[in-house]
Amino acid sequence: MTGLLDIVPNLIKLLDYAREQHFAIPNVTSSSTAIAALEGARDVKAPVILQVSQGGAAFFGGKGLGNKNQEASIAGSVAAAHYIRAIAPAYGIPVVIHSDHCAHKLLPWFDGMLEADEAYYKEHGEPLFSSHMLDLSEESKEDNIATCVKYFQRMAKIDLWLEMEIGITGGEEDGVDNTGVDNASLYTQPEDILDIHNALFPISPAFSIAAAFGNVHGVYKPGNVVLQPELLAKHQKYCHEQLKSENPLPIFLVFHGGSGSTKKEIETAVTNGVVKMNVDTDCQWAYMTGFRDYFKSKEGYLATQVGNPDGADKPNKKYYDPRVWVREGEITMRERVKEACADLLNTNRL
Repeated sequence: MTGLLDIVPNLIKLLDYAREQHFAIPNVTSSSTAIAALEGARDVKAPVILQVSQGGAAFFGGKGLGNKNQEASIAGSVAAAHYIRAIAPAYGIPVVIHSDHCAHKLLPWFDGMLEADEAYYKEHGEPLFSSHMLDLSEESKEDNIATCVKYFQRMAKIDLWLEMEIGITGGEEDGVDNTGVDNASLYTQPEDILDIHNALFPISPAFSIAAAFGNVHGVYKPGNVVLQPELLAKHQKYCHEQLKSENPLPIFLVFHGGSGSTKKEIETAVTNGVVKMNVDTDCQWAYMTGFRDYFKSKEGYLATQVGNPDGADKPNKKYYDPRVWVREGEITMRERVKEACADLLNTNRL
């Protein structure tokens, strides 16, 4: 089960195994960062999720493109999915292509990706992406669920996984600013999880819930919000009792804002049924440090094209070639991905 996991039965099998064995898959992605994530996961024999955000997709497409109607984000997302599809099999690990937070105002981006999925499915019998996320947590619970149901009915026909969010992830990401929300909104209630399950499960079991337990995007000074992954156990227990399920962890849960979390918090979340955790901010930092450290160490070789500490007539092309310093970022991010896999107990799984 290597290459792209784009057919829902395989994705369910993977995430069900992750939930059963108490490990989770890091959700980390430019073509360069995709390579770093793939390399890191391959090195520790782990499945990996490569995601595009709305802003990241626009960057992939090129910042010179207009994005008034989400055209750059749509084009970038589709390009990224095709690129990952082409390169993933070479790494010999299970790979999931995912799109991250889509707020209500970004639904034209979601629509564009879904149209690309349907066109790809018509030709190949499988969707272009593996999964998409709807983040309508700023809407009322009723509107959130109703919109998810509408899209999920369409997605289920082409074997797409849906991730949805209930409760708000704090902080700011890609222009969605939740830094001022009431702290009570950062904690989901068990009854909300059951309502979502009851609305979505009759359509398909291929969905996961990003339940808020104090999560915040990015890395922030501690103390403002208390992360409480132990609340996820209450959600699972409540749903287990109400659904009378055989599985004590009946819900696929997702951990957003995972960067900066303690290993204990991660362990508690995974034990309580989290099968996917976002570590984007920590990976961004790791990627940057490779560039930063290289530029610092080679400062004398990067001031001019010719002339360096080794001689006034010495060329510097081998130092400023982007393949050299971009690779340094890939290496540092690769190591951070390996660390994330270890934290999530996602090593030697293949």
